[in-house]
Amino acid sequence: MTVEATVRPKNHRPVRPLVAVALAAGLLIVVGFQAGLTLGAPLGAAAMGGTNPGTLPHDLRFVTGIATLVWLLAALVVLARGGRALAPVPSGVARAGTWALVGLLGLGTLMNFASSSPWERFGWGPFTLIMFGLCVALARSGSSGGPAK
Repeated sequence: MTVEATVRPKNHRPVRPLVAVALAAGLLIVVGFQAGLTLGAPLGAAAMGGTNPGTLPHDLRFVTGIATLVWLLAALVVLARGGRALAPVPSGVARAGTWALVGLLGLGTLMNFASSSPWERFGWGPFTLIMFGLCVALARSGSSGGPAK
């Protein structure tokens, strides 16, 4: 028996899978929002600086369609990083992808707080800040001893 086993309580659960699931859930909220914009939901005031209230123009709806796919892939990457993979993602890709997501969420947080849209400043800003923190915690987590249970 190792010292670690004697110190760790029997009901100990690794934090990394929990962080990954919470982060993936937040990313799926973003996926839903972006998909809604793509399909014509009148939420333009809460996106892209709020300069297009109502339904976004077709060129921006194409951009939100691409963003929907990117955020969906990001959710799959963080689940893989947390040992909860829904798709085969190599561990190196999961690690690098999570660090790339740290940068993307950090930039998104700054852009949301700097936005002239109240929806972005007071809604998406705090939301992306929390997501950024979760992503940093996940990216900094060490290697797991195998898949999480």
